[in-house]
Order: sequence, then structure tokens, then C-alpha cells
Amino acid sequence: MTLRLLSLSLLAFFSLLTIPPATAAPLDPNDEYIIVSGGPALLYWEGYRREAHRHDRWWGNFIRTARIRIEQLQKASNNAVNLTWLVYRPGYETRAQEDGEPLISHIESVRDKYGVNLVWFNHGDEVIHYLNAGRNRSQVKVSGFEYFGHSNKFCFIFDYSNHILGASKSFLHQGDLDKINRKIFAKGAYAKSWGCHTGESFSQEFRRVTRIKMIGAVGKTDYSECYKGTLPFVSGGGRWGS
Repeated sequence: MTLRLLSLSLLAFFSLLTIPPATAAPLDPNDEYIIVSGGPALLYWEGYRREAHRHDRWWGNFIRTARIRIEQLQKASNNAVNLTWLVYRPGYETRAQEDGEPLISHIESVRDKYGVNLVWFNHGDEVIHYLNAGRNRSQVKVSGFEYFGHSNKFCFIFDYSNHILGASKSFLHQGDLDKINRKIFAKGAYAKSWGCHTGESFSQEFRRVTRIKMIGAVGKTDYSECYKGTLPFVSGGGRWGS
């Protein structure tokens, strides 16, 4: 084998190691797997930051990464997974006005292509309500829960820098997690937040309340390569924790 072919083989091998497991347990088509996408920042507000600290130059960070996971989960289950995708609609409506693009239609085209159940939401309480009562939870348990979006150690922040620079009016705080009924989860359910800093507090509170381990970042997550089909990674010496 030539040095070039060996290098390519090693690159392919190590790239496989970076792909997360589909779930912690086999997917039961009678259960429901839930993916949540927060909204993007507005470039208007981000323009006040230094270039290196700006967020969401591209509107689709949290949509493309959700799409990648949808593809992975469908492949892992031979399309048997029952997927629901919750998306924070107000953030994409305001960014659509800024970009001059039909972003709502773009998101709905992902729904149509992959045949997932798309549910728009406006507030953090709606996420909890869907978890608890979006389906008959005595019959349809939640087998997975993943979040793509802005966050800090205490919150999922759905409209970060969309209405207020560096702040959010719509969020899900760890203090609200005790509203989740822990009985909704299937045995061996998988949970992961792909937002920044979640593994520093939010993940631990999620586990305390639900008894389900949530993987989260200790440090910042980087979405800069998602347009290549790459999931977010922890940057700057951080790590995944729970």
C-alpha cells in the first residue's frame, strides 16, 4: 500500500470514530425520537461583535445538523425510527426577513424529504408540553432527545441574538426541567445536547430530574463545518461530558 493510500485509509478510520452512536439502545418504531432545533442569531446584532466572535453567519447551522442526525437515525433503523422534529419558528421568520430567503419553506422541504413529523414551537414551555403530552405517553415513549442550538450551562436559548444582542427572550432553563414527567422515557433512552456548555450544569439537572443521562459539552461547540455534513464538535480543549 502506498503512503498516500495508507494516509487516506487512516483518515477514513479516524473519521468513523467521530461519528456518534445512533442511540444508546435499539430503536423501537413504537417509541418516538425527538430532535429540537433552536433559532439563529440575526446578522444585524452580530455585526456589533468582533469578526472572530460572531455567530450564525449561515442561517442553517441548527437545521443542517438536525438533518444529518435524521439521516443517521433513519439509516441505523432501516427507516423504522419514529422521528419528530421541533423547530423554533420565530427565529427563522425574522432571519428570513433579514436574508430575503423563504427559510420556512426550506425547513419544510427537509420535513418532506425525510418524512418526519415537523412541529413548530414558540416558547420553551411548548417543548416540555410536547415531551409530556405530544403523544399518548402511556403508549408512545420517548426513546431519544437531542438539541441543536445556542445554549449556556443553565439554558437552551432558542433566540440568542435574534431580538437582543447576546441575550434571549425564549429559552428552556434547567429550573424548568422538573416539569418533565420522567415516566415518558423509554428504557435506555438517549439524550444529547449539541449546544455550548450544557455539560457543565444542565446535563446534570436533566439526569437528576429524568434519570436519563444527557451528553453535553464542557466548553464550546463548533458548527462551522456543518455545511460539509459534519456534526458539531467541542472546540478549544473542551470535551463531551454528562
